Amino acid sequence: MYYERTIEPTIKNISQTFPVLIVTGPRQVGKTTLLSRMAEKERKIISLDNPTIRAFAKRDPEMFLQRYQPPVLIDEVQYATELFDYIKIYADRHKRPGDFWLTGSQTFHMMKRVTESLAGRAGIVRMAGLSNSEISGNHFPPFRVDIPALIKRMDDMEPMMIYDVYSRIFKGSMPRLYENEAVNLEQYYESYLETYISRDIKDLTQVADESAFLNFMSVIAARTATNVNYETIAGEVGVSAPTAKQWLSILVSSGLVALIQPYSNNALKRVIKAPRMYFLDTGLCAHLTKWSSPETLERGAMAGQFFETWVVSEIYKSYINAGKQPPLYFYLDSNKKEIDLLIYQDGILTPVEIKKGSAPKDAVKNFSVLSPIEKEPSEENVFSGASHLKTTIGTGAVICMPADMIPIDDKNWYIPAWLI
Repeated sequence: MYYERTIEPTIKNISQTFPVLIVTGPRQVGKTTLLSRMAEKERKIISLDNPTIRAFAKRDPEMFLQRYQPPVLIDEVQYATELFDYIKIYADRHKRPGDFWLTGSQTFHMMKRVTESLAGRAGIVRMAGLSNSEISGNHFPPFRVDIPALIKRMDDMEPMMIYDVYSRIFKGSMPRLYENEAVNLEQYYESYLETYISRDIKDLTQVADESAFLNFMSVIAARTATNVNYETIAGEVGVSAPTAKQWLSILVSSGLVALIQPYSNNALKRVIKAPRMYFLDTGLCAHLTKWSSPETLERGAMAGQFFETWVVSEIYKSYINAGKQPPLYFYLDSNKKEIDLLIYQDGILTPVEIKKGSAPKDAVKNFSVLSPIEKEPSEENVFSGASHLKTTIGTGAVICMPADMIPIDDKNWYIPAWLI
C-alpha cells in the first residue's frame, strides 16, 4: 500500500522553479519512492547505490551526464559529489527548470558541496517520515491553533484512544512499516541502525568509533524532549563535550533529531538559552531506549517524554511538508517555569502545552509568563527602539487526549493530539 505524501505539491513547485531539485532526509522516509512515482516517462532514474554506476559517476562525471542526460533522477547523489560542478555547468547552459532531481540521505558533507556549487540553482526540500495525518489519508496545512479549522478537521480524522497513540509512537513513521504489516519492528530498526552507521556515519571523519556513536544515539534517545547539555551527554558517552556537540550536529543534519530553540525576547528575563532536542522518529527512539511494546512504553517512566516528542515531531513535520521552516520555540526560565512549545508566526506567539492526560489541570498556568511581551512599551523604550518587543499572544492550546475540542477558558483550549 502506498501513502500519498503531503509534500508533493511543494516538490512540484520547486521543480518548476529551479533547474535542480534536491530532496534530503533520513534513509527510508520515502524520497526515492515519491520521486519515482512523480517522474514523467522520459525522466531517467539512476541510483548511485549501484557500485558500478557510482564508480562511473566519480571517475568521469562529465561523461556520466552525457550518458544519463536530463531530465534525470539521481538517487543517493552524496556518493558522487563530483557531479555537482558538472550539473552546475549544465544548468547554467540550458536553464531548464526540473532538469535534475537529486536525493541524498547523508547530508553532512553533501550540503557543503551543494552550497559551493549549486547556490541559486537548486531548490532544497527536506523530507521526513509519514505524518499521522498522511497515515490517515489527509493532507493538512501546517499546524496552527485555529479553533474553527481544527473543529472542522475533526470530521476528517478518526479519533484515537491512548493505546492507538502509543501504538503509533512505538511503530514510528517509516513508510515501509505501514506498507507491509508483516515487517518485524525490532529487526527493521536494527537493520536501519546498522545501515545508517556503516554507510552514512562511517564516511565521516568526525566519527572514529562506531560503537561509541551507537551508544551516543541511545543516550540522545533517552534524553529526547530535554534541554541539550553537552557536558552531561559527553560524560554519559565517554567522549569530550566538543565531540558530543559535533555528533549531535550529525544527527540533526541527518534529519533524525530536531533542535528547538528557546524563544528570545528582551522583555522576558532569566530565560534558559540551551536548545531542546527531539527524536523525529519515535519508533527508532523507542528501539534505541529498549522498550518492548506500546503497553510498556505507555506505562513506563518515559511515557510523557515520548508523548511530547510525538506531538512536537508531528507539528514539525506539518511545516516541513509544506516546504516551510518550522517556526517553533519553547520557554524555560531560571524559576523552572516552562512552556513546551511556542509557535511564532505573523507577529503572533501561540503557547502550547503538551500533556498525556485527557484534561490536565493547571496546564496553562505558565502561559502568564508571556504577559510582559504584550504590554505597550514605555515612552523611553519606544524612543530607544524597543517597541518591536511588543507581541500578540494568540489562542493557547493544551494538546492532550480529550474526547473532543474543549475550551478551558476564553483564551485556551484542550486539543486532541490526534488532530495534528
